[in-house]
Amino acid sequence: MKNHLLAIIFVVPLIFSGCNKESMLSQNEAFSEFSKMGKPDKGGGDDPQPTGAWNLIFEDEFNSDFSAWNIWEGGAFNEEIQLYRGEQLELSNGTLKINIQREAVTGPTNIYDSTPKDFEYVSGRIETKALFGPSAVSGEREYRFEARIKLPSGHGMWPAFWSYGDPWPTQGEIDILEARGGEPTEYQSNIFYGRRPNRNINRNTEVHYSPGVDLTADFHVYEMRWRSNEIDILFDGQVLHTYVANRDNNIASIFGKKEKVVLNTAVGGLFFQDRNSANYADNAQMEIDWVRVYNRADE
Repeated sequence: MKNHLLAIIFVVPLIFSGCNKESMLSQNEAFSEFSKMGKPDKGGGDDPQPTGAWNLIFEDEFNSDFSAWNIWEGGAFNEEIQLYRGEQLELSNGTLKINIQREAVTGPTNIYDSTPKDFEYVSGRIETKALFGPSAVSGEREYRFEARIKLPSGHGMWPAFWSYGDPWPTQGEIDILEARGGEPTEYQSNIFYGRRPNRNINRNTEVHYSPGVDLTADFHVYEMRWRSNEIDILFDGQVLHTYVANRDNNIASIFGKKEKVVLNTAVGGLFFQDRNSANYADNAQMEIDWVRVYNRADE
């Protein structure tokens, strides 16, 4: 066998939401939504395919400050047990470090609800102030999001690199990377979309990858390339999976939307079968070397 990246990919039915899910349709409601959508979207087609040079339009090497980002202060969704706060974000040696630790604290339920809530962990989450995404405008037809990341280790840790727009999921959500700290050689991607706030209608979009290396031991580049009819997921420059537009993933419907880039580590929640936080790691650290966004010239 050649000494290069091996990817094991499989698709499983959507059981729970991703990083920013507040609720989702029941299975029957979802099928009702599909029945209204007409013919499925198709890959290919007559849309111009950009072939020109990539233009770097956003970059953060994490050398100075968070001026390009909004810092999330409060809890989140999915029955997660962490409070996000700015104190957990550290800039040092040219990297962003998200420090996660077990700590009993009280804080806002989430950024939309200031009701006090008790949390078991503290962590960090940042979102770009600028929004990005491809459109039919010349020079805007393909976008590329990438980040160089060392994942946190430890059961219960839920690191993520993703994008979404408000109100969720009407502008779409693309999970470029989601991982479980207790499964250091695996990660997954996902796509969400809905015509109404808090109602995801996508299905069968969760794809798992096994790159064959310990993702918590070193930095790797996680990447997404997004155009009108396809979304590619890449690992260290190699395409692992291509989502082709269809009625299950609604890629055609999120084309033309703009999304913010998000980096965070959640703890626990619906992403885990084991909901006993006593079994989780007491602390962990996610490190991000850099984040970049490009668009591509048409020719």
